Amino acid sequence: MSADTVFGACPVPARGYDRVVMGHGSGGRLSADLLQQVFLPAFEGQVLAALEDQATVELSGTRMALTTDSFVVRPIFFPGGDIGTLAVNGTVNDLAVGGAVPRFLSAAFILEEGLPLEDLERVARSMRRACDAAGVVLVTGDTKVVDRGKADQLFITTTGVGAYPPFRPPVSIAAARAGDRVLVSGTLGDHGVAILSVREGLEFETTLESDTAPLTGLVQALLEAASGVRAMRDPTRGGLSSSLHELAAASHVGVHLEEASIPVRREVRAACEILGLDPLYVANEGKLMAVLAPEQAEAGLAALRRHPLGTNAAIVGTVVAEHPGVVTMRSVVGGERVVPMLAGEQLPRIC
Repeated sequence: MSADTVFGACPVPARGYDRVVMGHGSGGRLSADLLQQVFLPAFEGQVLAALEDQATVELSGTRMALTTDSFVVRPIFFPGGDIGTLAVNGTVNDLAVGGAVPRFLSAAFILEEGLPLEDLERVARSMRRACDAAGVVLVTGDTKVVDRGKADQLFITTTGVGAYPPFRPPVSIAAARAGDRVLVSGTLGDHGVAILSVREGLEFETTLESDTAPLTGLVQALLEAASGVRAMRDPTRGGLSSSLHELAAASHVGVHLEEASIPVRREVRAACEILGLDPLYVANEGKLMAVLAPEQAEAGLAALRRHPLGTNAAIVGTVVAEHPGVVTMRSVVGGERVVPMLAGEQLPRIC
């Protein structure tokens, strides 16, 4: 009997697809299936199989981090950022949450025929500002143009290279232990709901903005203050839920959340209730999830809250030995439920 059956989780759609569907880009269960069924068998290797946000490789005795990501957000401009800032910050953050210091980027641009050059220039300028803010340099790139209607204006792929500080213990999604505490650096769902508000024309008392930001400084502050950091992730596609499921699977542990402790902006919560969304599954672009040894959790929380990007940080859960591979949550009214892995695509084209 599976863990989902034991805890009474809702069934998910059958996964016997012979074609790619939008859910394969969700960051949830179908994305994991795609990795396990197609890419991992085709590209065998210990580094890839670790499924970290970044690959750790050694070059001339130096530990380096390498990551790559593609960005297909719609619309390409949104409150708080654009596809260019996402392309820089998303790749920088994948390096940072592995404990590396980001150094260099490359970028490939797929341009749709008819894209206004003014828009492309605006994206390029925002990418430059994002690089400066993140302390990285874009050193190489490529452009391709496709027929009108074939690329939805602009797609960007960025690759990042970073270096690990010497003597710093590694962090890994597979390193969590029972008793560890789960922290988030701030409010969840800001990016996804900001994108959706533009798409759907939703209006709120205050303007919702994406949280896109480089996490390098926040991560370094956490690592300097707390030696017991086991793992970190930036919960983008699939939100916090997907990051926790990846942690639970890789570390062979369970995770228990306290709903009352999870920070969500009032406007974001209201939008999710109207639209039938769960903030745990909504993308973030400037937040981190960290797992710390219990004796280091308060020191880590204090370090996060001292940083401008971590003022709303919170301890939201605990790693447990029970129900390995399963995430549960105590609700605000005291009941307990399973938080299943995202099965399909809640918000397509979000990052």
